[in-house]
Amino acid sequence: MNDDALTRIAEALERLSPPPGRAPDLDSAEAFVWHTGPDRLHPVAQVNRVDLDLLVGIGRARDTLLANTLQFARGLPANNALLWGARGMGKSSLVKAVHGAVTAQLPDSGLKLVEIQREDLPSIGRLLDLLRVADGRFILFCDDLSFSHDDQHYKSLKAVLDGGVEGRPDNVVLYATSNRRHLMPRDMIENERSSAISPSEAVEEKVSLSDRFGLWLGFHACDQDDFLAMIEGYCAAYGLTIDPARLRAEAIEWQATRGSRSGRVAWQFFTDLAGREGVSLTR
Repeated sequence: MNDDALTRIAEALERLSPPPGRAPDLDSAEAFVWHTGPDRLHPVAQVNRVDLDLLVGIGRARDTLLANTLQFARGLPANNALLWGARGMGKSSLVKAVHGAVTAQLPDSGLKLVEIQREDLPSIGRLLDLLRVADGRFILFCDDLSFSHDDQHYKSLKAVLDGGVEGRPDNVVLYATSNRRHLMPRDMIENERSSAISPSEAVEEKVSLSDRFGLWLGFHACDQDDFLAMIEGYCAAYGLTIDPARLRAEAIEWQATRGSRSGRVAWQFFTDLAGREGVSLTR
């Protein structure tokens, strides 16, 4: 075999199994996104977040998650958290806002936010190996987490939550958001029960995944008062002055055309209003 052939084989093997990347500079940013192929932590220059005090109507969840995160940042025991419930009610916004608030309050804690996509969960063990030996403390954040009937990604997550020989590193906590309390559709749970010899055991493995989160924080659709309070908070924060009666009328009309009320709908209305009034959303 000539040298050219050996070189091509070596290059092909390197592509299949690339060498480990350089150790990430975790001081370069306060948040990172985990990517695979090759494995790397990509720094986020500016986190897309809102201030904690702008999140209206989720006071209990806000206070609970903030207290848990402060404990974790101080090196004390803290729970993994599952934020579940209605769409657009600020689940992912709360995670990012809490991280920002704790970082501002405890700047020396070295608290970092690391986002991992659901499809990258099979690589989570490699990410934990990287974070386990790193300085600082890390919130591992998985947004919009859910699993279908034949999805095996949940098995990768179970070891992180409370299983495996090594278990979750002391300097890592997992925060996940989902529209589903049990992370899989109800009809799939019922199908598993109806077709199994032992119905209770058939769904135990998948349903028990959510039980492994120490904190369950529920988010529910807001009422009209909270919806209007959200918009008024945005107006105050961004310096938009408008007649209260006009604001109320236009906001109610907007939510009626959308057929729903939520924090996301409130922000969409305010974005439209700010544009019409010539107000910048840069703070």
